[in-house]
Amino acid sequence: MSSTAFNSIDDRAEPRDEVHHRSRAVLADRRSVPVLIVNLSPHGLMIRSDAPVSVGEWLRIPLPIVGEVQVAVRWALGGRIGCQLERPILAGRYHAVLAAMSA
Repeated sequence: MSSTAFNSIDDRAEPRDEVHHRSRAVLADRRSVPVLIVNLSPHGLMIRSDAPVSVGEWLRIPLPIVGEVQVAVRWALGGRIGCQLERPILAGRYHAVLAAMSA
């Protein structure tokens, strides 16, 4: 693993909440692929997927409560994909999103 990927994974600016939420991602080439969202923060998320993606690629992923969000791929390693949200989830809605993912 490159040091850049390592730093991106382990030196996050904010903690993530663990989730287990199945969704779909629309890739840059407009293909829709299944993904598993495994953690979330107001500014980012990590998904698991076998889809090949590139750092810097933009994906669209529907989330409960807030609808479809755009995310930029920041790192990808062994089926794990770290993404930054284009717009953060507002504090007043974040816990509702988490609760809906747990339902």
